[in-house]
Amino acid sequence: MKAPTPTTNLTLEAARQSLRRLGLYGLLAHAEALMHEPWLPRVLDIEETERAHRSLKRRLDNTRLGAFKPIADFDWAWPTKCDRSLIEELFSLAFIEEAANVVLIGSNGLGKTMLLKNLAHQAVLHGHTARFTLASDMLHDLAAQDSTTALARRLRRYTSPTILAIDEVGYSWLSRRAP
Repeated sequence: MKAPTPTTNLTLEAARQSLRRLGLYGLLAHAEALMHEPWLPRVLDIEETERAHRSLKRRLDNTRLGAFKPIADFDWAWPTKCDRSLIEELFSLAFIEEAANVVLIGSNGLGKTMLLKNLAHQAVLHGHTARFTLASDMLHDLAAQDSTTALARRLRRYTSPTILAIDEVGYSWLSRRAP
């Protein structure tokens, strides 16, 4: 997420960029006249900070992570085959720029879900969008759509975020084959 730029030494061009970015077109039309108003830098700072806060809250809510333990609580000694340096590399989020898929594979109880939720959370904190879902919930949701238009609209819910974190993929596969 781009941090609001301090506007204490506000230039006309910087003021115009901020006003345009914020959609304050009435003030933008009068930017030159307002440049010397002592309140303008403070108003721009308040508005940019509040919008950044609301954007983060909206993205976190849309992620649907629910409660999860922070990565600081991950027991690196428990999953003996967990490559800590590789996991830490994932948290750099370089895979997003590469448009690479990440698949976490392992037995029950190793912390895959915890890592997945923390990874999605980290992405949101860095300005990306993410969505967390169980594979079965996503498949049931998509199957419940009653028209191709509704299905296309619902697919966008899963395809538009930067990160789609699908948990328990293997369980969905097993449940379809269970007697």
